[in-house]
Amino acid sequence: MKLKAIDLFCGAGGLSYGLKQAGIEVVAGIDVDESCRYAYEHNVKAEFINISVRDVTGKQLNKLWGKHDKRLLAGCAPCQPFSSQRKGAAASSHEAWNLLDEFGRLVQETTPDYVTMENVAPLKSQEIFARFVRTLEEVGYSVDYKVMRTEQYGLPQRRRRLVLVASKSEAIFVPDPTVQEGKEITVKAALKGLPRLGQGEVCSCDRLHRSRALSPLNQKRMRASKPGGTWRDWPEELLAPCHKRASGKTFQSFYGRMDPDQPSPTITTEFYNYGSGRFGHPSQDRTITPREAAILQGFPRDYDFVPPDQPVYLARVGKMIGNAVPPVIGEIVGAAMITA
Repeated sequence: MKLKAIDLFCGAGGLSYGLKQAGIEVVAGIDVDESCRYAYEHNVKAEFINISVRDVTGKQLNKLWGKHDKRLLAGCAPCQPFSSQRKGAAASSHEAWNLLDEFGRLVQETTPDYVTMENVAPLKSQEIFARFVRTLEEVGYSVDYKVMRTEQYGLPQRRRRLVLVASKSEAIFVPDPTVQEGKEITVKAALKGLPRLGQGEVCSCDRLHRSRALSPLNQKRMRASKPGGTWRDWPEELLAPCHKRASGKTFQSFYGRMDPDQPSPTITTEFYNYGSGRFGHPSQDRTITPREAAILQGFPRDYDFVPPDQPVYLARVGKMIGNAVPPVIGEIVGAAMITA
């Protein structure tokens, strides 16, 4: 008997890829963003269905799963409504805020054998998450969840994510960390062997290994930046107006270089933008490339995000990589379900 998964909000396939690595058969991914189709189908080798989860029915999911096999419903509802980047804005003001309720509805309609969900850590304190947990328990699931520090599970990135697992037939638990503190994979180790690039250059052997061109001013700022340091290391003439205001003095990671001897900071959708975070390469005078960001997210080096006949747009690829579930989460959760 196989364990077959359907991935809601599948994006470019990070969660699905990890589940496959654990030995789970992924039959389909569902997402409203058509631009993710190639990355999902090319790498995961499963059907991509371009539809809003609001419009999906339990009957459709049951048909995809088929009969006589164990079933897993997985997904990461859009995290933007609950992200700390919203700086106090009410989650309910975001158009995607109640998509977790749709996830719960589909669990009720299909009652799969297993459920797993991943999202940003702040969701844990939201009523919509408590409602999701109650829904699972009322249908008869054993539920466990916790906030994972992904660097403790083998990801070369500091990323705190809320992970939930649920089972209809036996108790199941989010796995404990696999990496001891102080033994985390560093940026230097993760990116070892990639060809060197200058700012604005594209690698001849990998078109995703391309860096954004920097303005003359930002080139000077990059050269003045120390690995793991802040803009406070710069001379006065390089400071931006926001750095001189009281409101901007606390944002010390912006325009920063990564520390090569630590896991990377959280990879966001704008990792290619020098001013959006600590996304400067630790030793080369440029921002990190989409390939480097994907590696720090846990994707294999040959994971392809764009069809060969289409250009690579940093904003589009940045969204796919930054919004992805790190595959290691899918692999660890999937292994726990297979063990169960």
